[in-house]
Amino acid sequence: MKKLINNAESVVAEALEGLAAAHPALRVDVEGRVVWRADAPRTGKVALVSGGGSGHEPLHAGFVGHGMLDAACPGEIFTSPVPDQVVEATRRVDGGAGVLHVIKNYTGDVMNFEMAAELCADEGVTVSSVVVDDDVAVQDSLYTAGRRGTGATLFVEKIAGALAESGAPLAETTRVAGAVVARSRSFGIALTSCTVPAAGKPTFDLPETEVELGIGIHGEPGRSRLPLAPARELATVAMDAIHGDLPLAGDLLVMVNGMGGTPLIELYVAFAEVERYVRAKGARVARSLVGNYVTSLDMQGFSVTVCRLDAELTRLWDAPVQTPALRWGR
Repeated sequence: MKKLINNAESVVAEALEGLAAAHPALRVDVEGRVVWRADAPRTGKVALVSGGGSGHEPLHAGFVGHGMLDAACPGEIFTSPVPDQVVEATRRVDGGAGVLHVIKNYTGDVMNFEMAAELCADEGVTVSSVVVDDDVAVQDSLYTAGRRGTGATLFVEKIAGALAESGAPLAETTRVAGAVVARSRSFGIALTSCTVPAAGKPTFDLPETEVELGIGIHGEPGRSRLPLAPARELATVAMDAIHGDLPLAGDLLVMVNGMGGTPLIELYVAFAEVERYVRAKGARVARSLVGNYVTSLDMQGFSVTVCRLDAELTRLWDAPVQTPALRWGR
């Protein structure tokens, strides 16, 4: 195993130290594992809190800032944050207008956020939640009951974050977050496994001549394996799965996301194929992202996430954002 680390046990803490040093607009509690906006809490503003296992960077801490999250709580590598982390994150950013928890649909995340919400309610903090379950690859997995939460998490955080930034109440922010989930679908393909530092070896064996279709962001198995094929064929597999579940129509927000180890040049090759597919279905890529946003350590591969836009969602997507990993309009 070759990793740019000091030791496997300190990876998350030392990464948080680096995040704090690189981004002074954030506040970071390294020991407590909480990242929040320096200007939080904002009186009268709905706050957004999310979190999950580390190893998916920039998700979630990289999306803390103006127009997105108010706080994030990173767990250990591929491990849910504990309820105490979520409670502390919620406390730090509650401005009196309520807090929205954005939760990826993994059993540990859902359970720990639910426990945290109950504890926060006991303290008089109003909490609502939205569970992201956009992955069409499998219905149930090693980590979930129902569909996994993957790339659409970013869409929810950006769009609901923009609405909260504008001063919208908690009920409206929660409604729009749920609408983004309902309109979004994802599918991922792995070319290689990832290597968790503590394990020191690939999570699963994937021969050089094969790819895994429908992979999860923790290395969970997908639908099937196929022989390695050109990007056009792999993109078609992903888009067929998405289109079969939510027909492509109208204006779309499309993200071609790297899994951590895929060069950007290859992601643009994949995006070109995705865009051609969308046009062939009579729809239009109106907004797009290409890059590493929801990763799986050093896995090579890509995922596609599609959201069917309307005027409101487009306006909120375009609203200014300033975070370590996503910024425009400011």
